[in-house]
Amino acid sequence: MHFPAFFFFHLFGLWSAMYFLPTIIAAIRGKRDLLAIFLPNLFLGWSVIGWVVALIWAAKHDSQVMAR
Repeated sequence: MHFPAFFFFHLFGLWSAMYFLPTIIAAIRGKRDLLAIFLPNLFLGWSVIGWVVALIWAAKHDSQVMAR
């Protein structure tokens, strides 16, 4: 096995996990709006602001929905 290829695939996997961390957190927490968190994370996650917004959105608690 070549070391550069081994290093590249592990680095790519780590980068992908960090990039999609807000989506992963939202999926683990069972958020209702998982797709709405995933899309900004996918398209705006490259900017620090978009990534932080998605992370905060994934980490905050869902509000209770009142049924009448």
